[in-house]
Amino acid sequence: MACTLEKFIHTLDSRALPRVLQIQSGIYFQGSIYEMFGNECCLSTGEVIKVIGFRINKLIASICENNEDSQFSAKVELPLNFPGLYKVVADKTPYVSIEEITRKVAIGPTRFGHPCFYSPEDIKLANLTIKQGEQVTFNSVEEVNGMMAVNCGVVRNDQFHSFTLPLSLEGKFYECEDDQIYTLKEIAEWKIPKCRNRIVKLSNTLHMWNSSNPLPENFGGCLILTPVYEVQAVMKFRKDIVHILSDLDVEVKDITDCYDISSFLQPLSLEDVFERTSKEFPMVAEIMEGPLGSQKPYNLLHTGKQIVIYKKYQATRVLASEIRSDSPKRHFLIPKTYKGKFKRRPREFPTAYDLEIARSEREQLHVVATKAFDSPHTQFFPVSVGDQFLVQQCHTSEVLYEGRKKVIDVLACEQILSDAYKKVLLPMYMEGGFVEVIHDKKQYQLSEICKEFRLPFNVKVSVRDLSIKEDVLAAVPGLQLEEEITDSYLLISSASSPEESWEIPVYRLNMSVHLLNKDIQTFVPPMTKTTVEEISEEQYYMVRRYENQSLLPPPRPPKKPT
Repeated sequence: MACTLEKFIHTLDSRALPRVLQIQSGIYFQGSIYEMFGNECCLSTGEVIKVIGFRINKLIASICENNEDSQFSAKVELPLNFPGLYKVVADKTPYVSIEEITRKVAIGPTRFGHPCFYSPEDIKLANLTIKQGEQVTFNSVEEVNGMMAVNCGVVRNDQFHSFTLPLSLEGKFYECEDDQIYTLKEIAEWKIPKCRNRIVKLSNTLHMWNSSNPLPENFGGCLILTPVYEVQAVMKFRKDIVHILSDLDVEVKDITDCYDISSFLQPLSLEDVFERTSKEFPMVAEIMEGPLGSQKPYNLLHTGKQIVIYKKYQATRVLASEIRSDSPKRHFLIPKTYKGKFKRRPREFPTAYDLEIARSEREQLHVVATKAFDSPHTQFFPVSVGDQFLVQQCHTSEVLYEGRKKVIDVLACEQILSDAYKKVLLPMYMEGGFVEVIHDKKQYQLSEICKEFRLPFNVKVSVRDLSIKEDVLAAVPGLQLEEEITDSYLLISSASSPEESWEIPVYRLNMSVHLLNKDIQTFVPPMTKTTVEEISEEQYYMVRRYENQSLLPPPRPPKKPT
């Protein structure tokens, strides 16, 4: 049965991809050229395309000046990076089953992917009864005893109780009110259900309003958001991926079940390639869609270029951030093979507790106080700005609070005087400020720093890496080496001129290839070029989250006794 492309994409479950569509009719009845992002394609009646993906490209917003119950009037087009923070209005239409929720609502590992619902009736489970109106958080979809179910949880008396709900469970399930605020991009990615619109309220006023802003001045009403998707598709006689907007006026018919899908080129993401067995490497591939970026090797990976993929593996990187008081900071992933050299830079410590964390057996920590501190207890040393200390060790001390003796953690230090050292105690809860005094003038390789010191660690490049044409780290006045991470990489080279090879990240590079049946000249990769990868703010937090999700959180610093 034929339907518009827009209706088909709005109801399509991404888990059902790929789908083969035949163009039925529309303004392209006689065939025409459609161009988007520099890709031209002819969508004529009878044309067959394979849809391999889709994502929200922009939003059509209907404006309501008062509240969500009022009449919506003008429609405007909003890009995903449109400024402002928004609150999501709970959908008043219930879902009729858990399966419908999993099919239409985004459920994922981030905080955005944990939607909450309630039932107007009690739900009786084997070991738990969910009360009517009780907020249930949906965390993930997984297989339990051979059946698909949703991993859920409720909070009772500050305790989180986990349980599963089968997809077959029917009833009425309403969306809970959401008190969080989101950007438009976050709403587009996580908060617009399939086959439904989303009403949002502007949470903060737009600071920079001008006549080009599509929203009315001092707007404080609601917007009903309708997504327009960008469809990624493969055509029969093309070697690239075409991009088509879902609101294109054409009708399509799903013919997947009666079409040989293998007759199309098979686009593979880097994740798809990485999932292949190690025995399948090396392989030759042609790029169907190259990544954006001007730094090498990304600027060489253009559509149509043939590459050799030698192997897949896990590699270590050091995550580093630019040291600066204002934002935004630049972030880098530095390979251990980096040949530049570093000199130490002073670290800053906001509390005495941070001094204890940074203390090491290798060398004595020497700091200068940058903030005064005065304690009501005589056994604790009053700190003045400019006082210098050598940090010794942590132990406990008895103090008198309201007539009672209390044991608290303290940091034993030596105050450096003009001609002597004085033993002093600093309470661990002390909110002061300290800057490290550096006596070490040695130049270090990155691998030496990771081996000899505890991260985070402050440095600056003293000798740049001469093997890199433009060493981006050399221009940064200061770097904080934050932590070592392990990430997935593919080792590649050009198929036509394999003089050098590069490591490309699997999960941060948006690139598609298709495999070629071509002989490989050599199974030994050429010399690997060192590449310092500069990553965005969003990628930085993704890297840190995935690296730390299996670790226990650090202990809280001691609180000041009251």
